[in-house]
Amino acid sequence: MPYVSGFPRIGEKRELKFALEKYWNNEITLAELQNVAKTLRKRHWNYQKEAGIEFISSNDFSFYDQMIDTIVMVGAEPEEYKDLGGLDRYFAMARGDKTHKALAMTKWFNTNYHYFVPILHKDQNFSLNLDKVISEYQEAKNLGIETKVNLIGPVTFLALSRTSDGSNPLDLLDRLLPIYQKALDKLIEIGVKIIQLDEPALVRDPDEKLLNALQKSYETLKADDLELFVVTYFEHANEAVQILVDTSIDGIGLDFVHGPKNIESVEKIAKSGKKLIAGVVDGRNIWVSDIEKKVEFLNALPIDKDRLVVSTSCSLLHVPYTLEYEEKLDSNIKTWLAFAKEKLNELRIINKLYRSKELGEDEVLLEANKKANTTRKSSTQIHNKSVQDRLANLTKEECERSLPATRRLELQHEILKYPILPTTTIGSFPQTKEVRAIRKAYKDGVMSEEEYKEKIKEQIRYCVKVQEDIGLDVLVHGEFERNDMVEYFGEFLEGVTFSQNGWVQSYGSRCVKPPIIFGDVSRPKPMTVEWITYAQSLTDKPMKGMLTGPVTMLNWSFVRDDLQKETVYKQMALAIADEVKDLQEAGIKIIQVDEAAFKEGYPLRNENKNEYERVAVESFKIATAVAKPETQIHTHMCYSDFNDIMPTIDAMDADVISIETARNGNRLLEAFKNYNYQKEVGAGVYDIHSPRIPSKEELIKEIEQRMQVFPASKLWINPDCGLKTRKWEEVIPALTNMVEATKEVRKRIVKL
Repeated sequence: MPYVSGFPRIGEKRELKFALEKYWNNEITLAELQNVAKTLRKRHWNYQKEAGIEFISSNDFSFYDQMIDTIVMVGAEPEEYKDLGGLDRYFAMARGDKTHKALAMTKWFNTNYHYFVPILHKDQNFSLNLDKVISEYQEAKNLGIETKVNLIGPVTFLALSRTSDGSNPLDLLDRLLPIYQKALDKLIEIGVKIIQLDEPALVRDPDEKLLNALQKSYETLKADDLELFVVTYFEHANEAVQILVDTSIDGIGLDFVHGPKNIESVEKIAKSGKKLIAGVVDGRNIWVSDIEKKVEFLNALPIDKDRLVVSTSCSLLHVPYTLEYEEKLDSNIKTWLAFAKEKLNELRIINKLYRSKELGEDEVLLEANKKANTTRKSSTQIHNKSVQDRLANLTKEECERSLPATRRLELQHEILKYPILPTTTIGSFPQTKEVRAIRKAYKDGVMSEEEYKEKIKEQIRYCVKVQEDIGLDVLVHGEFERNDMVEYFGEFLEGVTFSQNGWVQSYGSRCVKPPIIFGDVSRPKPMTVEWITYAQSLTDKPMKGMLTGPVTMLNWSFVRDDLQKETVYKQMALAIADEVKDLQEAGIKIIQVDEAAFKEGYPLRNENKNEYERVAVESFKIATAVAKPETQIHTHMCYSDFNDIMPTIDAMDADVISIETARNGNRLLEAFKNYNYQKEVGAGVYDIHSPRIPSKEELIKEIEQRMQVFPASKLWINPDCGLKTRKWEEVIPALTNMVEATKEVRKRIVKL
């Protein structure tokens, strides 16, 4: 009984991404967009059916995000979007438009996927809209595929929501549960046989209120004519299981890959007579399963085999589609990998072996799996003694900066002489079709290196001129040579490789192609110095060197699972430190080491957080310790809550940190105020995830709001994040308004 929690939706060649972007640009009609979506759903259902998957999902597809889908399903769209209808309203919540701000976006637990945060209030009314759910279920049924219907569970929906009035979203449970009951009743009526309710909120140290909400939800919801499975993932859910075993649900999904303590709950589930959906095939990483070990693990579980369902650990949304198009991967490394389609085969074989069924043609795949696991352990491609020795002999000077931050900032102000409320950007500028075509032509070998470099320099010259004309105080080179902030650096590193088509959805149409860290990591040559120093030669203003930090490099990569993760973090940190040293020696006075993914790497259980913080902070400090006191180190973190990690941010010891605040107002910045943070902070005032151009007057208000909670003497003004996804015709007026607004506020400060 192979079970897949959910399947990727963007398309194995990013078909949905390109269709969405064409639709937003008015290049295709709504009917054409919907046709692309329908084609993808059919293909994905058939992939699973042909692989022998018994439990296939519908409603795991989304045009943007499953939480926005749920907002629509329960009628919780905020009032300000009610002037729109259909997909216009949907995309306004996701992207914003000329008259609407987008909803706030944040990380989906500790993954690189982002979800949109529902905004509720204490008098919230809900109403049911099952159009999408029913349509996709019937679409699959018409293809001869009986699907389970996936829904975000009521507890997780409320637990991940925020309120506009400070009330607790969980207090709305009594209003929400009747909507879910109506949904179950309607789905039973149309013939649905299985519903999967995703409740990942249960794995994050659930408190009494959350557990009470869980108990009330699943004692209240009744679905006698179908099977109701509550599925958790990313960690153990032992507290929740104690409650769920006494409810009327039919099955419980547990992640045994990332939540090994879930084994403590198996006996309780067995005694309850419920099914165990056992997540043993990793839905978050791309290494082949050791099939025989997985079967051995399942056989040891104290539950009858007819009550156990072999499953992925979570949705396969978090891994690429297939290895079928990977023609350039090293042949050895390729055998060590399994993407989504390959994981379907693993599920089928594990299920057959567990149930003592004949393998038939799968015998060949099993032998290949055994060989891959054996060769990986002994491969010389993995080990680099010089890297191992360097890490083993780190000195104190390689782990700590030489002066405290207060003294460093004094020196930096003397040298850099930037004004109060200095303006800058986060790094990237628009990645136009022309820029992508230049990179592609060079990569495909149809453009010489000399011509490529000159064309990139043309882009840099234009970018620097735009920034100088606008009047920004600290400039960037625009990152036109970079396809992605992680992939670009990974291509320079030994011990790291890349797929050709290993795209994973981050949010909406935004996809990333994570590096594959398979061996010991080192940096054989400079990665950015040529471009940054060229940009600095064009201006007298400070030019930021732009690097991606070691924590983000790992958190946005598929990381080898045969070595302690701390070792891999610190190997990466030493590689970044080498680049910091070279930039500094080339005359670059400000270096930004982005840690956009720092927060998303946090363990979901408090018991594991101290160890993660120790390793992450030590790694960042190794990467930046080489910086002289007068070299200003910036870092950037996006779409995270900081209240609970302020001591850790402080311990990272960056001179300036920039954060996203455009969608969240002062809520995130208040964490820095309450902590009495003594370093400098760049507060985002321009939401770059929306095409909307904020006015000067609006930005003045944004800046003044930031100054209400953080002193102007320590405040930088910048967009929320990089500008690569925006257009020049959006960026130039938005940044112009940002700089003009800042100048106006400076005048008011001087008058005071």
